Amino acid sequence: MNSKRYNKVAVGGTFDKFHDGHKKLLSTAFELGEIIEIGVTSDEFGGLKGDIDSCEERMGNLKSFFSDKSNFVVIPLNDAYGTTIYDSDFDAIVVSEETEPTAVEINEIRVSKGMKPLDIVVVSFVLAYDGNPISSTRIRRGEITRNGNFIE
Repeated sequence: MNSKRYNKVAVGGTFDKFHDGHKKLLSTAFELGEIIEIGVTSDEFGGLKGDIDSCEERMGNLKSFFSDKSNFVVIPLNDAYGTTIYDSDFDAIVVSEETEPTAVEINEIRVSKGMKPLDIVVVSFVLAYDGNPISSTRIRRGEITRNGNFIE
């Protein structure tokens, strides 16, 4: 695990069916950053993934989970990059293995604009009982619980 501390850290996702993988990703961001900006895909952008909970509900779940913290903001995302390609105050981005390529794209855009690239912190997947990653898709399909357990 990266032990470096950052002033401002970005993390983003759909965060549908809030599960243990999301918790690990977000907890990592809080361990590393003083200020955390959590981007949540908007209904329009996130809707591309299928039948998901509303952006308002997903943002509310995050605020509830981190109700003991005050060093974060939750914003809607209308694209894959959010404010990271405009805000030069970010120092790092926390991503999953699945979204690492987007972080690389963000850095390419930032560098092309004369901004410093972000440190990319990749968080490994949390695995379900069967050794496959916990995902919102699998939860929606009824394959696993939010903790990755078998549904009986």
